[in-house]
Amino acid sequence: MTFEEIVTQLKQGNYAQVYFLTGEEPWYADYITDYIAKNALKEDEKPFNQTILYGRDVDAVDLVHSARRYPMMAPRQVIIVKEAQNIKNFDPLESYLKAPAPTTILVINYRDKFDKRKKVWKALNKKEFIKLETKKLYDNQVGPWITKYLKSIGLSIEPKANQMLVDHLGTKLTNIVKALDKLKVAVGTDVSTITPKHIEDYIGISKDFNMFELQNAIVKGEVVKANQIARVFGQNPKEYPIQMTIGVLFSFFSKLLLYIATKDKSQQNIASKLGIPPFFVKDYQAASRRFNWNKSRQVVSLLREYDMKSKGFNNNSATPGDLLQELVFKIMH
Repeated sequence: MTFEEIVTQLKQGNYAQVYFLTGEEPWYADYITDYIAKNALKEDEKPFNQTILYGRDVDAVDLVHSARRYPMMAPRQVIIVKEAQNIKNFDPLESYLKAPAPTTILVINYRDKFDKRKKVWKALNKKEFIKLETKKLYDNQVGPWITKYLKSIGLSIEPKANQMLVDHLGTKLTNIVKALDKLKVAVGTDVSTITPKHIEDYIGISKDFNMFELQNAIVKGEVVKANQIARVFGQNPKEYPIQMTIGVLFSFFSKLLLYIATKDKSQQNIASKLGIPPFFVKDYQAASRRFNWNKSRQVVSLLREYDMKSKGFNNNSATPGDLLQELVFKIMH
């Protein structure tokens, strides 16, 4: 069952007996856990029937005992285990899964990958149970995810503003959602579309000095602007880490190589091949006129080289700012 399907069931008031939530992206598990904690019981039922445990403080035997208790003056009880990855041995839980208490909702929030070879994982294969395994977003999935989330809270976003967020926020959904919720509050009810100006005003990302603008300056051959942005990045290494900048450029030029190698350059086909919104296809069309196959390969090699240097390999004294300015110069000449 997907995250969206689980949330739909929860909003309809349909609760499973057991939720086992695991994977590399904890936001999904946290959302489901929080929703159940807020909504599965009435407020006056929670004091006696909602128990929140932490993996470091409980073992699986204690957990089973808690889950088998009967609710008090309520039709059910909720047992939530947070940070369940700290439970050393899950084997005792298998016996509970064979005969779960019908009046208990058990939520296990395991903030890591779970070993699927364990018997507990197989024991979760019942229609009464829900197990969700999540993965981190890839870089090319972040932009569409931002668009989808904003739509769910009644907002749209301009492509450039979206890219600014992608460049700045990374792939952790907790950080992304926090920023988007902040935007929702900040822009107020009169705004329906997020623009770069909103990003600059409320998230603190400059529309002139961000990785998207650096990439654009490089592609357009705007040497002065590219050097200016690289200089600002170098002066603010915590806000603009060089590894993140290199990662953004590496992603772009890797896709540019794929664009150049693709015969069918229709907008729809390129957007599908590169995993980008159709709006950005024109950027690759423009870039291919300045960076041919050989030059693009050279840029990718440079990015790999300077990524290693930024991590201390073959670099004794150059600062991240020095490395970035040197890298931008070599890419553009």
